[in-house]
Amino acid sequence: MNLVAQIAMAAAETEHHGNVQAETFMFGLIAAGIFALLGLVAFSYRNVANRHSAKADAWAEQHGKDGHGAGHGH
Repeated sequence: MNLVAQIAMAAAETEHHGNVQAETFMFGLIAAGIFALLGLVAFSYRNVANRHSAKADAWAEQHGKDGHGAGHGH
């Protein structure tokens, strides 16, 4: 038996024909779980600006309504 035939026989022995979808289903579940977790983290930041509206109003009253010196680039 030559080298090419031995390599072909070794490759044929290691082949395994299973249900690939069933074997990789857990990867999809893990990815969906991570995506849902990150979605919950992003959802937790919803409406954050309105939680401290009293502080924002007090600052605006103290510094004037024009907002000079506030924000980026001013």
